[in-house]
Amino acid sequence: MRKAKPKKRQILPDPVYGEVKVTKFVNHLMYDGKKNTAFEIFYGALENVKAKLPNEEKTPLEIWKTALDNITPQVEVKSRRVGGATFQVPTEIRPERKESISMKNLILFARKRGGKTMREKLSAEIIDAYNNQGGAFKRKEDMHRMAEANRAFAHFRF
Repeated sequence: MRKAKPKKRQILPDPVYGEVKVTKFVNHLMYDGKKNTAFEIFYGALENVKAKLPNEEKTPLEIWKTALDNITPQVEVKSRRVGGATFQVPTEIRPERKESISMKNLILFARKRGGKTMREKLSAEIIDAYNNQGGAFKRKEDMHRMAEANRAFAHFRF
């Protein structure tokens, strides 16, 4: 590579839970630099999760983390051109990218969902992901199915 790698920015932990992961999620959730609004949506969604799952012994933050783990893909397919033909080559995903993909998928399917406010849609998607269902979980399953179907091309890995 010609240029040096850009430095990784330091992400500060969030004010309520002191978790860097929460801040990363809120950064993905944020529109137009409105971080305060994004934090309000996230914390409100966790309150909704707590209200909808009252008999759960886990805290809403632990439920959210479990939901993220449930929708985190392990492998993905990348297009690789070999001798005029394009193959879908299954590759493992770096840990940072896994986290990023799962967060983006959770937010994407929460936005697509029907519902009144983003807070309600996000909480519903978190609960679905926690229970191994919903759009984000289906996306993960589809990615794994694609990788399994194209396992024969794994030797083209780069």
